[in-house]
Amino acid sequence: MTPVAENPGVSIIIPAFNEEQRLPRTLAALERYRERFDGDFEVIVADDGSNDGTAALVDRKARTMPWLRLLKRPHRGKGAAVRAGMLAAQQPRLILCDADLSMPLDQLDRFLDVLDDGGQVVIGSRMLPQSRRYDNPPLRRLMSWGFNLLVRVMLVPGVHDTQCGFKAFQHEVARDLFGRQSLNGFTFDVEILYLARRRGYRMLEVPIDWYFDADSRVRAGADAVLMALDLFRIRFRALLRQYRQPIYSAREDSLAASDHVGRLGRAWHSTVGISVVLAQIAFWFGLLPVVMFGLFTAPLVMACAFLVGYVLFAYVRHSYLHHSEV
Repeated sequence: MTPVAENPGVSIIIPAFNEEQRLPRTLAALERYRERFDGDFEVIVADDGSNDGTAALVDRKARTMPWLRLLKRPHRGKGAAVRAGMLAAQQPRLILCDADLSMPLDQLDRFLDVLDDGGQVVIGSRMLPQSRRYDNPPLRRLMSWGFNLLVRVMLVPGVHDTQCGFKAFQHEVARDLFGRQSLNGFTFDVEILYLARRRGYRMLEVPIDWYFDADSRVRAGADAVLMALDLFRIRFRALLRQYRQPIYSAREDSLAASDHVGRLGRAWHSTVGISVVLAQIAFWFGLLPVVMFGLFTAPLVMACAFLVGYVLFAYVRHSYLHHSEV
């Protein structure tokens, strides 16, 4: 591995919501890591509107830790906090790091090495053969496997683990991706990786050691359903071509949306886009009985019918957009 001393600067972004209890241990570990890091080093704690003493704790620690920055934000979700931290970061390499430090910090060197070797997006993976997971409950493991399977089928094929809280980006790549990211909740990871694949960035997974923390902010029931629905929201935005232009900048919370389509075009986009998404939802739910119970009669016919409808909608929409741009 490349020695850390040969690497340029790094920004570590930590989203935080009511992390007053866990942050002291995390900041102490980051201080130890910084002591052996030869280069510019900053840590940005993006406070997602915590209602405990998280912001006050970070503000107090920053007086003796000049490399530490507090970014206070209203409570909008983890995705919004990460976006704000990524767009505010200054160093050439950016690392997303969960506040619970479920991965040992010495493994950050793996991410930095891949970035130095030309990687543009580096994904910490708990699913690779070399990865090791400790104290992970079977239910959480099953949920993670099922969600990742759905993500690979619908949006990001080839990525084993989209939800791990440790990822790294080259600065300009992060600025481009997070400027286009729209989801504020836990599914922002999928949206970022979908955009990275769509925009042709080089994505690589690295194996990590991961320790389960029972004090997780993800609720096994409600959040899992919302995250699954977010996958359709990503597809919906892509069909409406809403990822073409950035919507956030480093200096402003949001950019004004450009609109050159007109009223008729907006109505067409909305009608066709909604129809396509509804067709996709029906298609996937139609396939569930086939996959789970082996029923190959009405569900399969319904799924195929909606698939044909989706292809027709996509063809008509593509033809319309092509003629409107000529």
